[in-house]
Amino acid sequence: MVKHMVLWSFREELSQDERKAAAAKIKEGLEALVGVVPGLLSATVVTEPISSSTHDLCLITELDTPESLKAYATNPDHVKVATFVRSVTCNRAAMDFVE
Repeated sequence: MVKHMVLWSFREELSQDERKAAAAKIKEGLEALVGVVPGLLSATVVTEPISSSTHDLCLITELDTPESLKAYATNPDHVKVATFVRSVTCNRAAMDFVE
């Protein structure tokens, strides 16, 4: 199994209301990809980190294989959500690993 984790911070110019709306849209969009993207077993988006966190959002996904991760990255449904994510975030950090 492959774990794919991504952390983002919201752009500074976004208001609290814009951040809240964006977080809800990102959570809904990414979690809805389970069952749509072949090999994507689970997707969890954390939108309310504790105050000591250095990022605003965290995506944790589980995929069947490294090939599933490659397919996920280029899946049109994922690309659509990722395009929105990039428009409202910065400071992306990611880690992929086999468990």
